[in-house]
Amino acid sequence: MKRIGNLYEKIYDLENLRLAHKNARKGKSFYKDVKMINDSEDYYLKQIQEMLINKTYKTSLYEVFKKWDRVKEREIYKLPYYPDRIVQWAILQIIEPYLLKTLVSNTLSSIKGRGIHQGLSKVKRALKNKAYAQYCLKFDIRQYYPSINHKILKQKYRRIFKDQDLLWLIDEIIDSVEMSNDTGIPIGNYLSQWSANIYLSNFDHWLKEVKHCKYVFRYMDDVVILSNSKEELHALLKEIKGYLGELKLELKGNYQVFPVDVRGIDFLGYRIFRDYVLLRKSTCLNFKRKMRKFQKKRTLTYSDRCSTQSYLGWLKWCNSYRLKEKYMKELVIT
Repeated sequence: MKRIGNLYEKIYDLENLRLAHKNARKGKSFYKDVKMINDSEDYYLKQIQEMLINKTYKTSLYEVFKKWDRVKEREIYKLPYYPDRIVQWAILQIIEPYLLKTLVSNTLSSIKGRGIHQGLSKVKRALKNKAYAQYCLKFDIRQYYPSINHKILKQKYRRIFKDQDLLWLIDEIIDSVEMSNDTGIPIGNYLSQWSANIYLSNFDHWLKEVKHCKYVFRYMDDVVILSNSKEELHALLKEIKGYLGELKLELKGNYQVFPVDVRGIDFLGYRIFRDYVLLRKSTCLNFKRKMRKFQKKRTLTYSDRCSTQSYLGWLKWCNSYRLKEKYMKELVIT
């Protein structure tokens, strides 16, 4: 792939910064910084422009907190809206099309038009091929975000871009957090989502083009591979461990090879079978617990209703008629 240059000026172009502010503030209109910039947009955006032109921009201090995401507790790193979130949006608006070209089509996370439910549809279609999709290899990576090596990640960006000013800015953001021994990117950064995809992009191509895996699906560090041979998947697993070791990554010990017809594939928040889809067990238990709690209330708060609508969004993609009838019918009506 030909390396790309002459992008940095496009990043600090005032119209690009204006669009970055518009995109970054969605759902955050109540933020103090958003209101401040809205009142004097040109003034603050020109300040960001000057920081970038003069290379005086430096990533702000992170607010670090823990968040439970239905499955496990994660450490989240949050940057101030001004100037950092605007800067990261400004970068991605320019470089995202070039990053996208390096990814295989079944890389699913944080990409417009490829999210959870599009991935779910792809897996369901693959399972229709009963002659081939007989066995599943499923694995994920231990502490993926905290394990990403800065030096390797920077080299991956350098294989795509040759613009030294752009690379300086990307390096600055990558190096703004070091969790241990030059490793770790923060969950919560917009750039981190793309960096996590790029870090494994060559791995995805290796699986598809060298190992000739017909059905490979990756949602960040969660990977599903389908095959008609259990032995081939076990052999592939050994090679995968070696490949990921070169990236300073390690598989979790819960990797599995199993017949597809014996049990569903636990992936993307669902249990996917050949002919139907169920909600993941842990998500289903949380859903039941929360709906029982709501049923005891006389009236639901705004937050309760948002939570209910969120679950409805999950349920509409799986076989959930009985769940909705038992736990949500009255809540949705009232």
